[in-house]
Amino acid sequence: MRVVDLFAGCGGMSNGFGQAGHDVVAAFEYWNEAIKCYSENFNHPIFEQDLSNFEEAAQLITPFRPEMIIGGPPCQDFSHAGKRSEGDRANLTNAYAEIIRMVKPKWFVMENVDRSRTSRAFAQARAIFKEAGYGLTEKVLDASLCGVPQKRKRFFCIGLLGSNDGFLDELIESKVSATPMTVRDYLGNQLGVDYYYRHPRNYSRRGVFSIDEPAPTIRGVNRPVPKGYTGHPNDVAPVNDQLRELSTYERSLIQTFPPNFIWVGNKTTLEQMIGNAVPVNLARFVGEVISEYEEELLSINKELVANG
Repeated sequence: MRVVDLFAGCGGMSNGFGQAGHDVVAAFEYWNEAIKCYSENFNHPIFEQDLSNFEEAAQLITPFRPEMIIGGPPCQDFSHAGKRSEGDRANLTNAYAEIIRMVKPKWFVMENVDRSRTSRAFAQARAIFKEAGYGLTEKVLDASLCGVPQKRKRFFCIGLLGSNDGFLDELIESKVSATPMTVRDYLGNQLGVDYYYRHPRNYSRRGVFSIDEPAPTIRGVNRPVPKGYTGHPNDVAPVNDQLRELSTYERSLIQTFPPNFIWVGNKTTLEQMIGNAVPVNLARFVGEVISEYEEELLSINKELVANG
């Protein structure tokens, strides 16, 4: 299926949907550093474009004849780590919906943090999708149940023209794992440690984690063990001289980027790109579900034609 990726970032969604067998033909992004990184890893073009100008964006996207548009409008105004108010970035959710309404691909996939589902911006976008004729599947997915060694919940709104709401619910539920994936399940002993430090948002939360559990959500900041950190009652191991944070590269592996992915930018920028990205395997999971459903639709249509 021909796919265009909006708000493409460094390419988590493009990578995952490509692995699921879809043909990503173009991407659009406004963050210059992410564009440089994306360009190093994909052969199709990526365009620097302010997607809040949705009429101009739709004109640029239409010639690519996308059968599916994917993307995640920036989520900082919805994030658990942010100020929890809806500002200009939330308006990009509506811009995404307007682009879908104007380009009218057969499919679309919009992802965001889990709490965006109850936002005013999504309610407005949802109304636009429904008015445009899309059936919607709306799911919060735990990445650790979808092939990612990380407890990361993301909201997916998947649209299909002319379908009923909830059309993918049963198929998704049949594919989700019953048990979460641990870091050791995915990486074995590649990290060379059994425990690692992940800086908490505040010291009422633990900071030491085991590779025999899913990693906590990879965020856009990555700090070493602070001097004087004595531990938290829920830490799974004591603080000692061997305890360390994960490296930037190791964090990209937790986000299920391929080991040969080319990272371009300074450390601060890379940490932010990696933390903002959709885990590749989570995107692949969604892409594979869509492929399977599309095959079912084709099979049903062939049977109807054969039966006259």
